[in-house]
Amino acid sequence: SSLLLMSGVVVAVGLCRRLARRRLHSRPRLFAFLVEMFSTFQICACTNELSLLGNVEPKPHTALTLTYGFTVLHGLTLAGSTCNPCGTLQPMWGGGTSLRMGGLKIAAQFVAAVLARVFMHFIWSLEMAEPHFGALSQGCSSPMQTTEMQAFCIELLFSVVFQLAVLRAESVNPKYRVHLIALLITMLVYAGGNLTGAIFNPALAFSLHADCFYDKFLSYSLVYWIAPSLGKFLTLYVF
Repeated sequence: SSLLLMSGVVVAVGLCRRLARRRLHSRPRLFAFLVEMFSTFQICACTNELSLLGNVEPKPHTALTLTYGFTVLHGLTLAGSTCNPCGTLQPMWGGGTSLRMGGLKIAAQFVAAVLARVFMHFIWSLEMAEPHFGALSQGCSSPMQTTEMQAFCIELLFSVVFQLAVLRAESVNPKYRVHLIALLITMLVYAGGNLTGAIFNPALAFSLHADCFYDKFLSYSLVYWIAPSLGKFLTLYVF
């Protein structure tokens, strides 16, 4: 049921992106906003569902396999979208995207994060699959299983590694690039998923753990917003 749900989200987002491309070509700002929102919605909704499958046996093989598979699927179906506020900073830094357009895309990403959370909570309330039972009663299921400073350093390091890999992989054939990026993300999740969740995406972090941001806003914004953003700026400066 979970796999069917995530596949349905991917198909629905693909149709919405195609419709927007056909109907809104003459309105570039609205087109950019909607495409970025649809794309980020897909990643946030699927990752919310994947977060419930972490305890499926055999552990952690099932969760890591699904992470790799859906990361490849996202890479193949969401070409042209960043789905990460940190990724949007790169063209803004280089002058390839205006401040207004960059801000519009970041706004779309956070709107999508909220919509994905609301949508997935509605789906979970229907309890269509076994992992959905009791999912809404968890509250702040904190991914931070270490000290705040260590969590900050881990998310900063992972962001730098990921962003550097993305920049270096630009010259790789696209059909191989998605697999390289997916493999890297899976390795990072395996290495640090039990400590911080290995998210390094501010919009995705908010979609997954909004309750934790409400309870401990300063610490969670430091680890899951400021650390990845700082990692991106360090990457751009060094690169």
